Amino acid sequence: MKKTLLYFLLLLFVTGFANGQEKTILQKLEEIAIIDQKVMMPMRDGVRLATDIYRPKTDQKVPVIFSRTPYNFNSYRDGQLVTRTLETAYEAVQRGYAYVVQNERGRFFSEGEWDILGTPLTDGYDAFTWMAAQAWSNGKIGTIGCSSTAEWQMAVAAMNHPAHAAMIPQAFGAGVGKVGPYVEQGNWYRGGAGQMLFTAWLYSTQHDPMAPKLPEGIQQEDLLRLQRFYDMAPRYPAVDWSKALSHLPIQDIIKNVGGPMGIYEEMITRKPNDTKWYEGGLYHDHMDIGVPSYWFVSWYDVSAGPNIALFNHVRENAKDPEVRDNQYLVIAPTLHCAFTRATENTIVGERSMGDARLPYNEMTYGWFDFWLKGDQNQSPGKMPRVTYFTMGSNKWQTSDTWPPKEAVMTTYYLNSAGKANSRLGDGVLGAKKAGRDNPDTFTYDPMNPVPSYGGNVCCTGNAVQGGAFDQQEMELRNDILVYTSEPLTEGIEVSGFIEAKLFLSSDVKDTDLTIKLIDVYPDGKAYNLDETIQRVRYREGYEKEVWMEKGKVYEVNMTPMSTSNYFEKGHRIRIEISSSNFPRFDRNMNTGGNTYDETTGVVATNTIHHSSKYPSSVSLPIIRK
Repeated sequence: MKKTLLYFLLLLFVTGFANGQEKTILQKLEEIAIIDQKVMMPMRDGVRLATDIYRPKTDQKVPVIFSRTPYNFNSYRDGQLVTRTLETAYEAVQRGYAYVVQNERGRFFSEGEWDILGTPLTDGYDAFTWMAAQAWSNGKIGTIGCSSTAEWQMAVAAMNHPAHAAMIPQAFGAGVGKVGPYVEQGNWYRGGAGQMLFTAWLYSTQHDPMAPKLPEGIQQEDLLRLQRFYDMAPRYPAVDWSKALSHLPIQDIIKNVGGPMGIYEEMITRKPNDTKWYEGGLYHDHMDIGVPSYWFVSWYDVSAGPNIALFNHVRENAKDPEVRDNQYLVIAPTLHCAFTRATENTIVGERSMGDARLPYNEMTYGWFDFWLKGDQNQSPGKMPRVTYFTMGSNKWQTSDTWPPKEAVMTTYYLNSAGKANSRLGDGVLGAKKAGRDNPDTFTYDPMNPVPSYGGNVCCTGNAVQGGAFDQQEMELRNDILVYTSEPLTEGIEVSGFIEAKLFLSSDVKDTDLTIKLIDVYPDGKAYNLDETIQRVRYREGYEKEVWMEKGKVYEVNMTPMSTSNYFEKGHRIRIEISSSNFPRFDRNMNTGGNTYDETTGVVATNTIHHSSKYPSSVSLPIIRK
């Protein structure tokens, strides 16, 4: 008994001592790093950007890992030490790098005015010049970040600064303006339809111009004191976006919830071809990229298609052959920026992806070790060009190209007896064209749109939950046309871009077409893989709006979808077609109006034709196993 009590007391003592002596992340970082926070880095126009620098305690020059962001990275918030930035810095410094994190102009402690997608490209260039000139820098800089911390990298990479040695953009679609068939202008559009993610995102991101600001020219010592109790971060009241996004007109949504004034009301009025999209920080495919790049994409992110298209574009078009040959791609099955949250049983929505983990830290630092330190043991030549996850079979695969060279585009045609409405209808997806035209008709009411359910989304708050969800209940709606193949007699892999051509007639001058690709299990579960939309007024391109005439049939080529999915034997391939997917995409009011300032729509009667004359179809990149 005495021995037991003595052991218990000793255990309490040792545990308490260990807890009392446990070092904080800041203490551990202070042991190995020189910490210089709230350095006000000057830009060429005199604006200063708030920058935190963490570098090893060494006399040797070191390379820089640089992250520039619109988000709050202040180490102290609400009087508490926040560890995420410090943990990232600790890892980088441990590995022999200086870690530099900076706020974009107009964000938090940085001076100037913020303009999403319009931040001057010279800010990135000037930051590279400043860092490369520091006595502790070896002159080589690698950039890294996800989402809005990635979006600025591509356009700055096109400036080809000599110090910008490598980059790792992750979930970077918000920085892509136009690439190939995608004219998204930084995820603002898809097929000419508005993506509503920016309405919710800007509510909690844009700073009201009337908000208090620190005086220009404030000294670093004052900022270091202020950052401990005043982080310049607004506190935005919570919003139920599942209801708020339904408000009309769209341009008043943020105003309607009492949100901050800012740039939203101006940006929502821009059409896909507005010249302002080409004046700011977006990358467009007429620009060269001069930097070796390690691209990270997710299947259930908002912009997998354009992201992969950009990888291919640089591989094929970069002026420098070395740059062309040093582009690498990873495609995970996760949601937006959720790469490292994969587990041994990764659930995305309702569907299990199995073990979707990768050693991201080692991949990241291996890349930087080669390009910033010259470590030949980390040569990219030893890496697969494309590492991609195939859902269904739930395994990582590799390829020298995207799509894999084994993929063969295979066309499936829509057919029915004219009653493809809902999954209870007679819609068929098959290898043969329909003979005669038995078109399928549905009504689209903008006041009763098809709700978004799962999908490839980002940043819409509680309005849309991303991922794969069983669509069976949704498919009971009569305003969804459903076309399903026979059960597969052998398993097939679909990996690559999915193209769709639809023939439409309508009784309104403009409407939208939506499409989803579905994997149907033998028990009826129907998991969404990807989805897209096309605003019909832009069917001939985004430079002009072309209206429909009542009853006339028009060919509409959808913006491509993309996925990698193994359809097992006994599964079926399904296509859903409708005219809305809300609030993932804004509602077309069917009037030919501006959409953003409309409060009233009209009901459209839309018809999909399928015959030898009107061969509505979907083409899948199929790999036979």
